[in-house]
Amino acid sequence: MTVLNRRQDPRGRRVLITGASGTIGRALGERLTAAGAHVHGLDLRPTGDEPFPVLRCDVTDDDSVRRAVARALKALGGLDVLVNNAGTGGPAPAEYAPGAEVRRQLEINLLGTWRTTAACVDALVAARGRVVMVASRMAVLQLPLAAAYGASKRAMVAYADALRLELGTHVGVSCVYPSAVRSPIHDSTRAAGLSLEGMSVYEPLEGVLDAIGRAAFSTRPHRDVTTTRKGAVEFFLARHLPALTDRIVARALNARAAAGALDGAEPAAGVVARNRGTK
Repeated sequence: MTVLNRRQDPRGRRVLITGASGTIGRALGERLTAAGAHVHGLDLRPTGDEPFPVLRCDVTDDDSVRRAVARALKALGGLDVLVNNAGTGGPAPAEYAPGAEVRRQLEINLLGTWRTTAACVDALVAARGRVVMVASRMAVLQLPLAAAYGASKRAMVAYADALRLELGTHVGVSCVYPSAVRSPIHDSTRAAGLSLEGMSVYEPLEGVLDAIGRAAFSTRPHRDVTTTRKGAVEFFLARHLPALTDRIVARALNARAAAGALDGAEPAAGVVARNRGTK
């Protein structure tokens, strides 16, 4: 476990983590518990063997969120840090009309975050606490064939911006921008015949946990926190030279299509046809 300095000391802090049974949430909760924080988690499907209490919660359901958050806050005796980590992804090309998959991702990634945060606001204000949004590099640097995920994460950051303006006198609000971590969230994309190969690079989980720790426990809240040096460069370019990053991503996509890497992947059928001049 990374040793935290005094400005990042989680001992005694009351922390609530959504998506707490998944790859990032479980590892974060385990790390913070070992460091002396009081941690509770929320998850749609708790495994029951997490090293900290995890309550069942469906972030797409108003009543489920209210009940689970109330139970967690009662057990914790308040709240110092909310980590909005629950999220989902999957292929959703921008050229096709939005269907159930698009609505699912928006409901979980954006509205689930909104519901959970709203249920925690009073406790966070009372504690002069922190909200940490586990966003994504795709909130600033969109990748093709995953429009719903990028749109939901960009909207999540917009929500964080509004929340910061409204609560900033009492609550710090930070966004963390991981790239890709090996986890089941990528299973549906792989099953659709797509992969991150050539478009993204997996990064170490430890770096993501370090970034969330900085956002949660630094003396002064950071607005935006990247997780790797490469991520910091991508974040800067996407914010300040978006036309350049568009060209880089488009070139990588076209190269993959030309090489046949997207053949047979239904979500990429339009890209492949246009690349070969058959559409």
